[in-house]
Amino acid sequence: MVAIKRLATVDADFTAKMDALLAFEAAQDEGIERTVIGILADVKARGDVAVVEYSNKFDRLSVSGMADLELTKAEMQAALDGLPAEQRQALEAAAYRVRVYHEKQCLEGWSYTEADGTLLGQMITPLDRVGLYVPGGKAAYPSSVLMNAIPAKVAGVKELVMVVPTPDGEKNQLVLAAACLAGVDRVFTIGGAQAVGALAYGTKTIPQVDKIVGPGNAYVACAKRRVFGIVGIDMIAGPSEILVVSDGSGNPDWVAMDLFSQAEHDELAQSILICTDAGFIEQVQASIEKLLPTMPRRAVIETSLTNRGAFILVRDLEEAIAIANRVAPEHLELSLADPDPWVSKIHHAGAIFIGHYTSESLGDYCAGPNHVLPTSGSARFSSPLGVYDFQKRTSLIKVSKAGAQTLGRIASTLAHGEGLPAHAKSAECRLEN
Repeated sequence: MVAIKRLATVDADFTAKMDALLAFEAAQDEGIERTVIGILADVKARGDVAVVEYSNKFDRLSVSGMADLELTKAEMQAALDGLPAEQRQALEAAAYRVRVYHEKQCLEGWSYTEADGTLLGQMITPLDRVGLYVPGGKAAYPSSVLMNAIPAKVAGVKELVMVVPTPDGEKNQLVLAAACLAGVDRVFTIGGAQAVGALAYGTKTIPQVDKIVGPGNAYVACAKRRVFGIVGIDMIAGPSEILVVSDGSGNPDWVAMDLFSQAEHDELAQSILICTDAGFIEQVQASIEKLLPTMPRRAVIETSLTNRGAFILVRDLEEAIAIANRVAPEHLELSLADPDPWVSKIHHAGAIFIGHYTSESLGDYCAGPNHVLPTSGSARFSSPLGVYDFQKRTSLIKVSKAGAQTLGRIASTLAHGEGLPAHAKSAECRLEN
């Protein structure tokens, strides 16, 4: 039997147990940190030569130069054209839905003119160039390509540069096909900290980007942290999370599989069920025991559920929602008979999946909203990846002669108050006595 933690809000030590359940220390391994610092410095100093050396070393390649590490548009198109019909149709359908959804997010500039002729406003411009990191080899995620590349292109990003490692020369055709569909401009078969460094600093072959997005391993995450400020980054994602709020009205097999869907990512993933019905919790436990042996990633799921999973029994749905807001999960399923009234009571979640038929997995692939979501409680202050992550807001200020008389006196007074006389004089010299 899978030993999933059992908590109940009536227990005297519930708060302490909840704190322990949610505790996750994403501490950086010092060895990883040292390695990444060295690789980044080397790539910054030696550029293409360093990238080629690290690619040969870590990905077990034998290339002689950067030309061997860049894919052509023709290769990407060939990958798309070579897909089985069912896969291509699924990929195209997903890409279409993701594009339509994100087109709704486009920001527009605005301005207004005051009575004295002063114009104030905001201008929206896309980033010039974005780097997209995509895991490669066996851990290949074409869905990540769509979710990162399509919003960038919808935003108007001029050039999208994708990096994807190909360990032992293994190229995932679905990933390349997704890149073709999403409009990726250039693809380099490199990965790890060296790829992040190349995108951040630029090399003779790889152009420097303005922002790096996309998931990766611990070395990639560490490298993204280190280059932040030189370039922008999307986020540092923690382990995957799902929280299911149930009133006992659902199908226990469905709930069990939804918990599995995140637990199978890795051993540190977290799957939690909050339920008002003790009997239903037992049904879900029984479903887990029944279904787990059928899962190819059984060992990973079992470790994840045992170490970080939980069943939480609550008195009512108000209590369930309060706990959900405290957790601020990446994925929140409202597996309720009547979920709609509860949606507005959720203040902190990356994405909300409403009703029994809305599995989290649909959001991962094809529903339309972005699957790049805040983790580790960061949904309290962070949002899903979207078009707005690839657009900048620039303030517009055009002060009229009349406006300068009013604003100049205000600015002068405040500048003197701050002890900045040059600021004051700059405003005063435009005043008419």
